[in-house]
Amino acid sequence: MTSDTALTVQQTARPHGFPSPAHFAFVESALEGPAPGSALVENLYWSVDPYHREMMDGDFALDAPLEGRTLGRVIASREPSLPEGEIVFHRKGWRTHAVVTPREARVLPRFEGVPLSAHLGILGGTGLTAYVGLTRITPVRAGDDLFVSAAAGGVGTAAGRLAKLLGAGRVVGSAGSAAKVAYLKEHVGYDDAFDYHEGPAAALLAKAAPGGVDLYVDNVGGEQLEAAIEGLRDRGRILRVGTVAQYNSTRALAAPRNLSEIVEKSLRMEGFLVRDYYDVQEELYAYVVPHLLSGRIGLDETVVDGFDRIVEAFLGMLRGENVGKMIVRART
Repeated sequence: MTSDTALTVQQTARPHGFPSPAHFAFVESALEGPAPGSALVENLYWSVDPYHREMMDGDFALDAPLEGRTLGRVIASREPSLPEGEIVFHRKGWRTHAVVTPREARVLPRFEGVPLSAHLGILGGTGLTAYVGLTRITPVRAGDDLFVSAAAGGVGTAAGRLAKLLGAGRVVGSAGSAAKVAYLKEHVGYDDAFDYHEGPAAALLAKAAPGGVDLYVDNVGGEQLEAAIEGLRDRGRILRVGTVAQYNSTRALAAPRNLSEIVEKSLRMEGFLVRDYYDVQEELYAYVVPHLLSGRIGLDETVVDGFDRIVEAFLGMLRGENVGKMIVRART
């Protein structure tokens, strides 16, 4: 690749089960200059997210650049609202450069002392998902006890940190290794956590939260959703964020098998799309930035250097190799 070329990542085939590098291709093209009303952005940080796997089954067009949350610097502009030198957020990711319009990009606010990568984690769609869920969809009530699945992931770490700030009582989580369990308890502030590989999820949750929980943040579905339904107290709530357990499955999940308890316990379950709540972004900044600056909230992220490793980072995230948000950073 030269200074006059750009790289994009394209999906070349639909995966059956877990994807592999063979489902992607790096494609080189001439660097496109901005037309009137647009700006050319050199991308600096890329987000790889679980929802990308779901979109690979049909939403992503084959042999076309993939989309994704991205931060970049404007290097050429023919649009006054996107001046050269500004850092912008946009969704034309999985490429080294992108031409964007004001409708496709927004200039990021500068928060002195806050790393740029935070705008893809706790200040980005990941943090916004947790914040909207815990303040709008299933608001945390003072003293609520929570269970969070995939607690060591991007949304899971954000949910644990925000729940405590919002007045939750005891917060427990599930993760995929002993190291992640230790991280949750020692760094994120979880009161307890368990490795879901160590036994039936219902038994592990009952041990971590013997008195039950009031709210379950579900990033997984399947057996852990079943365990949460069993462990929820009467009139408990379930916040459905994702279903990681089925993204790479080639057959329907056997669990949950106890949906009747939703009626018997008067439980409430609700999901949402964060794209319907972008108007909450400024509120998220106002709430989280002071805690970032004070150190009360830390950054939970795994950073992979080099755009050429973006597929590797994506597949690693699906395998659970990250702690916190998985981010790809351009080599400097």
